[in-house]
Parts: sequence; structure tokens; C-alpha cells
Amino acid sequence: MTSVYTNAYHWRSVISEANGFDWDRGNRAKCEKHGLSVEAVESLFVRPLAILPDAAHSLREKRFRAIGRTERGRGVFIIFTLRRKNDELLIRPISARYMHKKEIEAYEKENPEL
Repeated sequence: MTSVYTNAYHWRSVISEANGFDWDRGNRAKCEKHGLSVEAVESLFVRPLAILPDAAHSLREKRFRAIGRTERGRGVFIIFTLRRKNDELLIRPISARYMHKKEIEAYEKENPEL
């Protein structure tokens, strides 16, 4: 999966203006039930990510799908949006989970340019 995250679609331009994260019990619980802590999810955003629009689920707000790697190299799939609160742009993770080997293989096959 190396090519997936090293050749990301302008990942810095999508999140470069963000000043932090927007967490509450709901999105924290969704990530934690899949084995990812708040710290693990936040750490993904300091490394290259493949970020794609999530048009199918973006009826009320612009959502993104992202694929990245943990510090240990494990693939993670994240759904997030950007929200403005008190004039600050925040990354709001909606859900995050570890990717399965077949998902990684399928993604690489469907996106050879990454």
C-alpha cells in the first residue's frame, strides 16, 4: 500500500487550514469501537493521506474518505469532514477503522496511479 499514501491527492491542501479536531462522544465511540484511539486518528493527519471526496454521503456537508497508515504501518480508512467552530476550521472524524488486506489490494488495483 505504499503507493496509496505516498502519492496522495494534495492531502495537505485539504487539511492545511485546520486548527485541530472536533470530537464528541459519538465520533469518539465510533472510532474506538474499531480499535482506534483519538490519538491514533489524530496522528494520521500529520502523515500523508490519500484523500478523496465522499460525494455519496455529502448531502449536507462536504465529506472526505482518506486512507493512511499508523506509525506501525497498518492501513486505516477514515471518513471525515471539516467544520468551522468559533472561526476555527476543525477536522471532524466521523468514523475510522483498520483496513483489511483485501480492501488494500482492491484499492490499489482500482487506483494504480496512487
